[in-house]
Amino acid sequence: MMKLSQAPIETPQQVVEYYEALLARSGRMLQAAQEGDWETLLDEQSHYVIEIDRLSQYEPELELDESCRDSKSALVERILEQDMELRQLLEAKRDTLGELIGSSQRKRDLGKAYQSGGRVVDASERFIATLNAGPTAR
Repeated sequence: MMKLSQAPIETPQQVVEYYEALLARSGRMLQAAQEGDWETLLDEQSHYVIEIDRLSQYEPELELDESCRDSKSALVERILEQDMELRQLLEAKRDTLGELIGSSQRKRDLGKAYQSGGRVVDASERFIATLNAGPTAR
């Protein structure tokens, strides 16, 4: 795992190395999500945001040659692919949690209805009376 230093980013090659490190971190974020390791995902994501911010402070001042631009472009594309996959995993997890919360709320509401002394209505007499009255009573 490449550790990003706090030293200024001064060369085009350092920019490319920074993107390589971001790709590696993005991969760790994706792996954590796939494994359901949410604590690691959050930790990696907080570092990722800090590193993106740091890169945005230095990169505009550097002019990249064609080779570095090509490398950066390929790395950014891979980072975005991983980001899309990560988003899909997180959306699926969000939907699952939403369903669980909804189910839990319905169970809670049902439990409250029974605990609050909710009474069962015996409509059998009314039903029988309606049947006996014939089609005009309906």
